[in-house]
Formats: sequence, structure tokens, C-alpha cells
Amino acid sequence: MEGICTPYEMGYAQGTLMKEEANHFLDDVWTYLEEQIIQAINSTVHIFKPWFLQDVANLGLEEALDLEIDITRRYTGEYFFEEAKGLSDASGVDLMRILRIHMIGELTKGHCSMFGAWGNAVLKKGSLLQLRSLDWNTDGPFKDYPQVTVYHPSDPKYGHAFANIGWTGWFGSITGYSSQKLAISEIGVSYPDATFGRESRFGIPFTFILRDILQFDNTLDDAQKRMSTAHRTCDLILGVGDGKMQAFRGVEYSASVANFMDDTNMMPEADWHPKINNAVYWGMDWLCPGYSEVLARQLNKYYGNLTAEITIRDIVSVVQSGSLHIAVYDFDNNLVYVANAKATYESGPLDAYDRQFVRLNMTELFMEKTPL
Repeated sequence: MEGICTPYEMGYAQGTLMKEEANHFLDDVWTYLEEQIIQAINSTVHIFKPWFLQDVANLGLEEALDLEIDITRRYTGEYFFEEAKGLSDASGVDLMRILRIHMIGELTKGHCSMFGAWGNAVLKKGSLLQLRSLDWNTDGPFKDYPQVTVYHPSDPKYGHAFANIGWTGWFGSITGYSSQKLAISEIGVSYPDATFGRESRFGIPFTFILRDILQFDNTLDDAQKRMSTAHRTCDLILGVGDGKMQAFRGVEYSASVANFMDDTNMMPEADWHPKINNAVYWGMDWLCPGYSEVLARQLNKYYGNLTAEITIRDIVSVVQSGSLHIAVYDFDNNLVYVANAKATYESGPLDAYDRQFVRLNMTELFMEKTPL
């Protein structure tokens, strides 16, 4: 999206370039969402928040999602709605369908893993390495439409260049890397403890605050301030790495708290979640001994030698986290390694952690010139 100025133009550009794919993906996601809701009401799947299922039962699916849009809108930058309008106008996908689908992150309960490692933990001292593993629906349409969208705003009012790693027609952020060498990780929390306090429906959807970090923030301090002062919503663990500072912070995130953690104050404190010097990590959830123990074991096994290659070969494949997609951020070399679950038209292993990774040279992507 080189040389694009306004959010509307950003959406219009994607809708023009990816019109057919956007239509297929967003239609498939809507159909899948309807099927999952029916199964959830019948108690055969358990991925939705109970209060959302109650809204669906009382109001219907579209009305329940419209309610979510309405109560979060006052906390959300208007530029998200402008980009959605551009995407809709160019692709022909109904605007409300686009907005409804972008509420999914607030309503579902996914499992993911992350780590940040620096200093003595990594092979090259003075560098930073970060993992983002997304464990979610490999039986849905997401695996068929992976996309890395690189934004190049021409007006500083709309931020700086960044890469949004997700799917066609998706402009919220769950995975991504910016030209300011900031990167994001995220874990949905199904098993919190009392330190999280309460959740709320009244705030900025987390996929939008993560995108704001990528698009507008220059430093880890900027990101921390943004999260501290935001009207927050659901229980999450967020992670932000800053390659300029070689620093990573995990965030215990809810409506009640935004607790920032490094290797000295990482929580929860438990035998299965040991502190590791110059590393912060969580496996699959806040209280998830099985995965966190294995992740800790692998980080300790390769302590002092951690690289992107070892993360791919000897960590995610052993922990078996990252079923839908994985990003490994190599800040020192300005590279991002991405893997996706097997699409329906592909062969080989299903899960992203067992598949080949694509290496993205972020220096080259962010230096792309405006086409003449």
C-alpha cells in the first residue's frame, strides 16, 4: 500500500488488489462463525464468551455483533471504520459484515504462546528475539487466506510503515512488525488468576490497540503508555518487543490491570513457570503448566544459543504451539519468519509449527518505492 494517504484509501487499495480473495475469505468466515455459534449453543464447542452466547440467544448473531461494535466504537479510532468503508467499497463486501467479523477477537478464547529473549539468552549478544505462536481454528477458513499486508502511509498523521500479518481483508492486528522495530505477540487467557481482576466490554478491541502500537508508536515506552491509559477489555497476555532497545515486555492485560513484566517480575510465580535470566515467556495461557514447562525446558536447553533457526527447529516444534500461524521476529537482522497451517489446497503437515517458514526481509519491504 505504497503512497496511500488516507485510511479509506488503504482499505480501497486492499479491496481493489484482493477483491476476489477478500470476498471469499469474509464470506467463508461468516459462514464458519454461524456454524460455530450453533455448535456453541449446543455445547459442542467452547470458544465463545458466555455473555456473547447469551446475546446471540436473545438478539440474534448480527444484532449481538452490532451491539459489540456500538459499545466499543467510542474507544476506537475512526480511521478503522474509514478503512473498513474503503475495503467495502472496492471489494463489494457488506460494510457491516466486515465490522462484525473484526469483533471476533473480543468474543472468542484462543490459545497461543510467546517469548522474548535477549542478552545472555541469545546467541548474538545485544540482540532481541521474539516468538508469536497462534493456536486457533485450523478447521476454519483462516488457513486458506494468509496475507502479510505492508502499509506505507504517505502522511505522518497516519503513522509509519508496518506489516500486518494475518489474513486477506483483515485490518486488525494480532501479529505484526513495524518500521520502528516494534513487534507484537498475544495470548488469549482462559485460565486467569485473581490478579487479572475484571473484564469489560467497554473499551478498545485489543486487535485495534495492537495495530495502533504497530502503526503509531516509536518505542516500547510509547506502547506501554498506550496500554496503560487505554480503556481495556478482555483478559490477555500481550507482548511487545523493541529492537532498538533490545527490550521485551509481557503484559498482564485486562480491564482492571496492565502489569508490565520483564525477567525479574514475570508472573505467575510457580515451579512450572521458572524465571529465566533475560527471557520472558508463556505457553498457551496464564495458568497452563504443561505447555509452560515444556517451553521453559526448551529455552533453558538452548540458553545462550537462541536464534530464529533454533526457535523454528527446536522450540515451537517441540512445544507444539502455533497451529494456525507463527511469527519469529529476528530484530538484529530485521527479519520475520512466518509459517501458516496447511491450506485445503496444500499437502504436508497440518500445523504451522510442522511446516516450512517464509523469511521476510523487513528492510526491503519497508523501503519499497511508490510505483510510478
